Amino acid sequence: MSDIKIICDSLCDIGIEDVEKYDLEVVPITVIINDKEYKDGIDISKDDFYSMLREGDVYPKTSQATYGQFREVFEKYAKEGKQILYIAASSTATGTCQSAVMAKNDVDGDIHVFDSQQVCYGIATFIHLAAKMREEGKSVDEIMKAMEDMKDRVSVMFYVDTLEYLQKGGRISSTKAAIGNILNIKPILYIKDGLVSQLAQVRGKKNLVSKMIELVNSECGTDFSDQTIYIGYTDREEDRDKLAEAVRESLKPADIKFFKIGTGIVTHSGPGAAGIICLKNK
Repeated sequence: MSDIKIICDSLCDIGIEDVEKYDLEVVPITVIINDKEYKDGIDISKDDFYSMLREGDVYPKTSQATYGQFREVFEKYAKEGKQILYIAASSTATGTCQSAVMAKNDVDGDIHVFDSQQVCYGIATFIHLAAKMREEGKSVDEIMKAMEDMKDRVSVMFYVDTLEYLQKGGRISSTKAAIGNILNIKPILYIKDGLVSQLAQVRGKKNLVSKMIELVNSECGTDFSDQTIYIGYTDREEDRDKLAEAVRESLKPADIKFFKIGTGIVTHSGPGAAGIICLKNK
């Protein structure tokens, strides 16, 4: 067994199958709903979270993983003699990475923190790479370099079904949200410089999928024959299936895999979000 322990946090949205397959340690963020705290993925599942948003007038908040959480995890594996590789969500978007750096500095061990400058399953693309290289016997330094080289290639693009949560989270004004809802505006968002930014917008949901495909081509290139494209969704399998059909027909990737978008994104997007994650052509 490798002496490298890969650690991530629940913002990466990686599924339990991969957690077990890659022997990952996942540090949970905290979800706050009506003043009640839940450990993401432990006290509340993604499906439960979607249901709470659909069924009640609730606007959740999230709280980053703490220094104490990271110190406890780092100390555990350092005592086992493990090299520790923590693959973090964007330090520009959340303080979770900084919490891990502070804990790293206070723990006696071989600990490496990699700032992915991504959120959601964009982080998981680095986890997949790190786990593959670990199985190939590569060193932590080699893995860190490969992930750094891949940073500019990871593309995360998604749409939201309602402007309500963006407005409640302070990302757009109430006036802009009201006008957008009247005009049935659907924004398409992406990760730029570690933050969620607007890439485009369309009127009406029927235009979303074709616009997403157009944007993937313009942002990432046209040859996906050697890669897996990941499709994220929430509680609407029909959205997942429409995106998958369009990706399969237009982008023609080697494979398509699915993941459920977690609390970190859905807190700000609301249920009904869906997206595409791939690598930009070299």
